[in-house]
Formats: sequence, C-alpha cells, structure tokens
Amino acid sequence: MLLDQFEKQGLFFYSNFKETTSTGGMMAYRGGLVLVEGEIIDAQGRRGKPPIMLDGAVILADADKIKLLAGTIDELDHLQIMLDKYAGYFTPDTRVVLYVVNIGEPIQVEVAGVNIILIPMVDGLVWNELVDELKLQKGDFKGQSSADKLVTVLDAFKGYRPKYEKLSLEEAHGRTIVAQRVDRGPV
Repeated sequence: MLLDQFEKQGLFFYSNFKETTSTGGMMAYRGGLVLVEGEIIDAQGRRGKPPIMLDGAVILADADKIKLLAGTIDELDHLQIMLDKYAGYFTPDTRVVLYVVNIGEPIQVEVAGVNIILIPMVDGLVWNELVDELKLQKGDFKGQSSADKLVTVLDAFKGYRPKYEKLSLEEAHGRTIVAQRVDRGPV
C-alpha cells in the first residue's frame, strides 16, 4: 500500500493513526506529512523535525494513488513543494483541500488536471474544518472506524460543488496576505 511506502520513507510525523478501511482496499492516515525532510541529527541517520510539513494531514490512498488529501500549510509557496513531492500520486479524481495561513479568501486552482481547493485558516483543526466544509454531521460517522470516517469524507465530495473563484496558481500567489498561524499552548 502507498501509505506503507510513505511510512517506510519516514514521511509521517506526529501520526494519529494509519489503518486499513473496511471496504475498497484503501488505507487511511491522519497526522503530519513531511514536505521537506529534517536534518540528519545522529550517526544512525535519524532526522530532526521537518522544517516544512502538511500539518493535520488527512490522507486516503489505495495501493498506488492518493484519493483524498487535506491538511494545512503556512504559506502558499509550500503548495509547490507538496506538489513536487506528492502530485505523482494524484489522479484527476483525487480530492485535495488545503488550509493555507497566508491567503485571505477561499479559491480553487487546477494543477496537472487536479482541482485543489485552498481555504484560509490561521486557527483551527483540519479535520473539523474539512467536516464543516463538506457539511457532514457527527451522525454521518456513527459506528465507523477512524479509517472508514475518511471514506465517508471522500464520498461527501460526490455532492460537493465549491463556488470559490478559480485561479491559476500564479494568480493565487498574487492573492497572498501577511498572516501567521495562531498557536495555542496549554491553558
């Protein structure tokens, strides 16, 4: 499975779970997805914290392709880094929603035949925002495993038609703003 390959390559960070769905021969993952690998920190070749990650990543994949990808990035510039590393695993049916700190309004871009929805977010959790965006309710997930909840999210895309402006990636870069992620510590 593709996600096993990613795990072996050390591309997961702060993992919440990785498990197989009950149907469809897919595997689900939630956690951090490495975009730029951290420096090697010891003689065993272990790496430090990645300097650029897709935080709060939500991934659903089959044996060799990503079906669903969501997460948050600090800068729109990081989208190209993500595409360089992972777009080879996309198909035209791949659903991608990225929450971006430094954009001011939701937009859509198409890259290599894949529609990517970009939504501003300086504070919040990817999973909660994604569920809200797709208008899913707690009852939609009742009795499901963590992995099967991601299948429900993917299924919700069948009726999802965002009305966000469609721009080229170059035009989207012209719409960036100065913003920082709100970090919350212990209360």
